[in-house]
Amino acid sequence: MIGVLNRNVNPADKVRLGREDYIQRGVILLAVAFLFVALLMPLSSMLVKSLENADGEFVGLSNFVNYFSNPVLFESITNSLQIAFTSTFIVIVMAFLFAYGMTRTCMPGKKTLRALTLLPLFAPSLLPAISLIYLLGNQGIFKGVLFGESVYGPIGIVIGMCFWVFPHVLMIMVTALSNSDARLYEAARVMKASPVRTFFTVTLPSAKYGLISASFVAFTLVITDFGVPKVIGGEFNVLATDIYKQVVGQQNFQMGAVVSVVLLLPAVISFMADRIVQKKQVAMLSARAVPFVPEPNKLKDRLFFVICGLIVTAILLVIGMAFYASFITFWPYSTALTFNNYNFEEVGASWDFYFNSLEMAAWVAVIGTAVVFFNAYLVEKGRAFEPVRNLLHLMAMIPMAVPGMVLGLSYIFFFNEPGNPLNVVYATMAILVLNSVVHFYTVCHLTSVTALKQIDGEFESVSSSLKVPFYVTFWKVTLPVSLPAVLEISVYLFVNAMTTVSAVVFLYSTDTMLASISVMNMDEAGNTASAAAMAVMILLTCLTVKGVHWLLSQKLLTVTQGWRTR
Repeated sequence: MIGVLNRNVNPADKVRLGREDYIQRGVILLAVAFLFVALLMPLSSMLVKSLENADGEFVGLSNFVNYFSNPVLFESITNSLQIAFTSTFIVIVMAFLFAYGMTRTCMPGKKTLRALTLLPLFAPSLLPAISLIYLLGNQGIFKGVLFGESVYGPIGIVIGMCFWVFPHVLMIMVTALSNSDARLYEAARVMKASPVRTFFTVTLPSAKYGLISASFVAFTLVITDFGVPKVIGGEFNVLATDIYKQVVGQQNFQMGAVVSVVLLLPAVISFMADRIVQKKQVAMLSARAVPFVPEPNKLKDRLFFVICGLIVTAILLVIGMAFYASFITFWPYSTALTFNNYNFEEVGASWDFYFNSLEMAAWVAVIGTAVVFFNAYLVEKGRAFEPVRNLLHLMAMIPMAVPGMVLGLSYIFFFNEPGNPLNVVYATMAILVLNSVVHFYTVCHLTSVTALKQIDGEFESVSSSLKVPFYVTFWKVTLPVSLPAVLEISVYLFVNAMTTVSAVVFLYSTDTMLASISVMNMDEAGNTASAAAMAVMILLTCLTVKGVHWLLSQKLLTVTQGWRTR
């Protein structure tokens, strides 16, 4: 009977494609081509450059041999690993204690404390380094705290990294500790287990995947950051600053490519390990889990309020010092307050740099949100080219594992090639926008996919049965429903475009100088107060944008709730 039915089916009907199918396949191919040209080809150019000499001749692994045989350059690897492991350990302990206080105690002021921990997200990583100069430098307010040790080196780098990485790690830790099953604690109480035993047998095991994932994230962020070691690292070289010195200082692009490959390896390994851990974490979730609700305990609540308060105080001290430094006439000899530090033209900078950053961040937010969200829609809701859609999803994961400096240097090798027809975008605002969109692509893609998974697939099924084109369904149904996620993505892209240094440090021109780069240049020239002023402007701008986003989100929530009650 099955054979008879199969013979009655016209084979041509199985492969007949309509106009919409061709359009969807074409758009998917364009999305893959975009990431291929904007990500894979530049990275390939960098790998090829690392195997060539200054004349462009293939030399194999000779550059790598020279690098690893140079004690000074090779020392940067051990320095980077030392800083990464130390900073990761410290920030994991701090974030765990803070997250424990947020989720396992009834201490007062949770919302305020949690909100204040987000402040470092809106500042360039250069800001904590500048503040530490005023706090712990040779003329610093608290220089005696270091007992004669210098802040210009590993001590300053570790402190600056902990400040910058802390909110990223805290978000993971809060999530990990929030997912605990209250039934396990009830069982421990019934079995009369002590609080210490319960902590080691219930709390830690339930949060172990969050701890591991947070550790990998912290390690990757620290080992790839450029801003903190550039400002306060002194003579203590790390891989990120080595790339900058090889390219900008010595014009040795081949060795810069070699160091980029070396820096890329730990980032890729850490990223892959984090992906594996996250998959296991999902498998551990139970639909029958009961949310844990903490019970009041005066001693415990007060203890963690003090711990969390001290951490927030340290964050406010660093940011507050940057604000104060931006108004100081001449530290430490004249502490009179002045607005002259905001007159950037006097120190060879310009307000144009700030407006360049605003322009770039706006373009990144608009273009990046449109490209990333629509591509994620093709991956999650598309009905054509499943293998190609899976490839698109895989390519979307790659930017997370590529350090900003590596991507920026790759863009030099690829887009500055005379024979490349895309050479016209080199040294323009367009290449800065493209680089930033690609650099921050993965987080936005994952956010989009998560939001799209929450929308019932019946919308696409009904649209298909009614012969409604997929792009109409996207515009009239999917996009309006997903507006909160779209706003979140746009703000994320704007803030990161405003604060990034490493991703664009090789790509700006005299006409496209950015605020974050000017902070580094002013500090390098000794104009630290003006550098602090520009960093403060970046911070205030990002906070303002986030505030507008919050107001829009509240308005959107009100409208959505009103719509649902009708």
